[in-house]
This record gives sequence, C-alpha cells and structure tokens, in this order.
Amino acid sequence: MRIVFMGTPDFAVPTLAEIVGSGHEVVAAYTRAPAAGGRRGLDLVPSPVHRAAEKLGVPVLTPATLRTDEAVATFAAHEADVAVVVAYGRILPQAILDLPKLGCLNVHASLLPRWRGAAPIQRAIMAGDAESGVAVMKMEAGLDTGPVGLLERVAIGPDMTAGELHDRLMIVGGDIMGRALAALERGGLHFTPQPDEGVTYAAKIEKSETRIDWSKPAKQVHDHIRGLSPFPGAWFDLAGVRVKVLRSTLGLGAGKPGEVLDDRLTVACGEGAVRLIEVQKAGSRALAA
Repeated sequence: MRIVFMGTPDFAVPTLAEIVGSGHEVVAAYTRAPAAGGRRGLDLVPSPVHRAAEKLGVPVLTPATLRTDEAVATFAAHEADVAVVVAYGRILPQAILDLPKLGCLNVHASLLPRWRGAAPIQRAIMAGDAESGVAVMKMEAGLDTGPVGLLERVAIGPDMTAGELHDRLMIVGGDIMGRALAALERGGLHFTPQPDEGVTYAAKIEKSETRIDWSKPAKQVHDHIRGLSPFPGAWFDLAGVRVKVLRSTLGLGAGKPGEVLDDRLTVACGEGAVRLIEVQKAGSRALAA
C-alpha cells in the first residue's frame, strides 16, 4: 500500500521501521521541523522520525501547518491509501483526514477509551493502573474518539516506570500497526466504536504537579514517582536543593510525612512509607540511594 507516515518522537520510530520492513511504499514522512538543541542549544536537531526516515530513504516533510490549501494539495498529491499517525504532535484537520482512501490510522498508547489525550503512559502509572496497552484507532475529528481496530494489553509491574512502559509500548505499537495494515490490505480490519463508559483524559503533565507530597499514602507517592520517571521527574526539596526521585518502591515503617526512617532512605508518607532507590540532585548525575 501507499502510506504517508506522520510522527515525531522515538516512540514512533519502531512503527515506521515495521511499515517499511513489511514492504509497504512509504511515500512521505511528516514530522516536526528541526528544533534548537545540541550541547549549547545552537544546533538545529532533527526529530527521531526525521533521522530514521532519512536512513530508510523516505522523503521527509516538515510543514509548520496542515491547514493551508497548499499543505492539503501537497498531501493529496501523495495519493496515499492510508496515513499512519504516531505521536505526530499536530492536530490533523478534516481536509487531511478525508484524503487517504482507507483513512488515517493512529497508534495510541492506552486502552481506549481510558486515557485519551497527551500523556496516557504517565497518567496510567500515576493512577496506579495494573495494565496499559496500545490501540490502533481510525482517526476522526474528536480527541482520540475514533473506532478501534486492534487492541494489545500490557501489564504494568508494581515498580515499572513511565520510561520502561514507554519503551515496551513503542515496540508493541510497531507490531500491532504492522498487523493492522496487513488486515486492512486484505479487507479484514474491522473497527468497533469506543464505549461511552470508562472515558478518561490524560492531560499534559504540568510542572506544578511534579513535586512529591509526602502527606499522601505511600502507594500514591510511589505511583507519582514512577509515573514521572525519567521525565519530567518527581522531586522534593532538600535544604534548598531540588532532588529528583527516579526510582522507588514501597517500604516498611511509619512516621511523620517526609521523615527519613532509616539509612536505606525509607521516607514516611501519610500512610506507610516509600524507599528511594535512585535519586538525582539538580545538576548532578543519577545515583543509587
């Protein structure tokens, strides 16, 4: 099939590689334009998808918007059978959604309709969910509201971080999209509308919610820490120095919230305690606690 791929971060790269490896003709890869980066922030750094597409010989496009007549005409000229969208970072207008013959398919990192929105991986862990997954959804105008063609479940371990779940789901995403496209090509991909029950929204993570509140129960503190690890990182203040906690586990003991209970850095919470396993002071390397 003729496919337009649209994605930006590392999470999208395995899906692009799977599509190319399966023999489909990827006629274009849309991604974010190179952004300032490098050691001093002076270099223009291409996105992970940009770099991967160039290595795979896929033409790269980095439009600032898809809402102009010119952008729509350029997209139409690809004559795509289907568009595959994975964390592209831009909302697709209806004029774009209507162009591919078989529609636009999205890899979404949650068990839709739970955790629609921008931060499904972090929110699932912060909420203490026991499982997450990947959905292949046919896109429509609403925010992650389209019907689902395939769904793959992944268990969330008790100490799993958002980074670890991210790395697991991005591999699952490539695999499930490969299977979805094979089924679509032979006319065997069937979509089921999302139920009205169980809808939750995964709002973007705000800096204001990253500080650790030791007055909460230990399970909530632990889920907060691992849901924000490695980025942006849950943190606490130690004598005026910000300390991120990158890894923790539930501990034993009780005390005043925020009190260090032993030399293993077990910290009392509102109920129970959390043991800090890996921490990072501002401007320093991560260290085992």
